[in-house]
Amino acid sequence: MNTKGKVLMAMSGGIDSTVAALMLHKEGYEVVGITMKTWDYATSVGVSNKKETGCCNLDSFNDARQAAVDHGFPHFILDIREEFGDFVIENFVEEYIAGRTPNPCVMCNTHIKWRALLKRADALGCDFIATGHYAQIHQHTNGRFFIRKGKDDTKDQSYALWGLQQDLLSRTLLPLGGFHKTEIRQMAHDFGYPELAKKNESYEICFVPDNDYRGFLKRNVEGLEEKVDGGLFVDKTGKILGKHKGYPFYTIGQRKGLEIALGAPAFVTEIIPETNTVVLGTESDLNKTIMTVDKINWIKYEGISESMDAVTKIRYKDKGALSSLQIINNNSVKVVFYDDVKGVAPGQSAVFYEGDDVIGGGIIQREIKK
Repeated sequence: MNTKGKVLMAMSGGIDSTVAALMLHKEGYEVVGITMKTWDYATSVGVSNKKETGCCNLDSFNDARQAAVDHGFPHFILDIREEFGDFVIENFVEEYIAGRTPNPCVMCNTHIKWRALLKRADALGCDFIATGHYAQIHQHTNGRFFIRKGKDDTKDQSYALWGLQQDLLSRTLLPLGGFHKTEIRQMAHDFGYPELAKKNESYEICFVPDNDYRGFLKRNVEGLEEKVDGGLFVDKTGKILGKHKGYPFYTIGQRKGLEIALGAPAFVTEIIPETNTVVLGTESDLNKTIMTVDKINWIKYEGISESMDAVTKIRYKDKGALSSLQIINNNSVKVVFYDDVKGVAPGQSAVFYEGDDVIGGGIIQREIKK
């Protein structure tokens, strides 16, 4: 008799979510597999006859279903294209048009994927939801659930989960958090799926599988090229350096693809959408020490006092830097780094750590200072 409860497992068809599902099944959970269709390939890349890649394709759906059939638990395909597109894709486009650099995976986890899972878990009578993310969930002595880094530093995905709220965390299982990727590959072999261990992993944004976000913007914003073409490159003093192809097509820290010769390496240091201006500077001009972060979601604690030291990560692969978090209001903090950090980009996530534990996170705003 099942004693551990019923769990709705998000299955993409890849190695991580498949092994996670089989681990839970073996441990005695009543597993229900669900694969979410979030986008149409043809809509994303504008090519209807090209084979789909990444996680949202027929082969992946079939792989997920086959694993469920092999082990005797049900599997469903859930179409959330409307929910996904209305928020994640619209936010992605709006952020670039606002001169910021969005993080769609964080937005999807925070506002779409987990909420969609929980809604269907309730409908199916499931006690838990689960994913194949490399992170851990623990409960603090204060009663709050919080995220801890995954054991495998090279695969840790805690950065992308800072937006999850308590009602979601309290019902989430992350089976892979205590393992290294090499162990998961071995488990795939042991479960009888050696081909999964050879399957390529996708690191692109799921709805931009060709990794060309500029092309995606052009296809999804009518007349964008005409509206923004011919803006100015300037230096930090305002001196005109040349013309560019439109501010949405550049990101903070970008060096390649500027198509401008200045006699020395140039980097995008600021984007000013109001005037269609892109500021160029040296690599040292990317160094910052102060930034404002809002839309804060506190996880480990209900909040913090006036200030607190924490390690702050400003991008997924960032190692993090020691900083002081200084409260502005319930929704915003000023982050003061003890040493310069490079390439702070408005729109990206800032995630605060206490050791391996996620304290909380938020969205970087445009007020960034040297």
